[in-house]
Amino acid sequence: MKIHTERLIITEFTMDMAEAVHLNSLDEDNRRFVPDEVFETVEEAAETVEFLMGCYTSGEGPLVYPVLLKDGTYIGYVQAVPFDDGTWEVGYHVGSSYTKQGYATEAVKAFLPVIMPKLGISKIAGICLAENKGSAKVMERCGFIKEFEGMGPYQGEERKICKFIYGE
Repeated sequence: MKIHTERLIITEFTMDMAEAVHLNSLDEDNRRFVPDEVFETVEEAAETVEFLMGCYTSGEGPLVYPVLLKDGTYIGYVQAVPFDDGTWEVGYHVGSSYTKQGYATEAVKAFLPVIMPKLGISKIAGICLAENKGSAKVMERCGFIKEFEGMGPYQGEERKICKFIYGE
């Protein structure tokens, strides 16, 4: 996969991205909102990158794609993650050095029209912690509709979440 936008490239992981993945994962928002995506060492990040590269071949999720600036700088990722019931969730992260510049919105808007037909789906969910106002704004700007706000499962715990739906 290779998607070009005005400022970004969404592509597939390569092993040489492991250090950037590690460094980008350490920011405070990542620790707070998606602690299972924090890689304390380059080796941990490399293991994950290797696993994610294998998902491209197997077609089984999660399908995670790095988001790069046009100069090749790794700034985050977009992903499609399957649920056990056959539905899918979109996810994304942009490192704190690159937030509040519209990159996540730009990446998600470009990603959805490519990944949804590839997966054969007409709708996709987006779930975030209710306190994660930035993530909720990205989904709203991308055309997601809030379907639910309240207690629900998040990272293996009951937390106050917002669930959005995009598509039919």
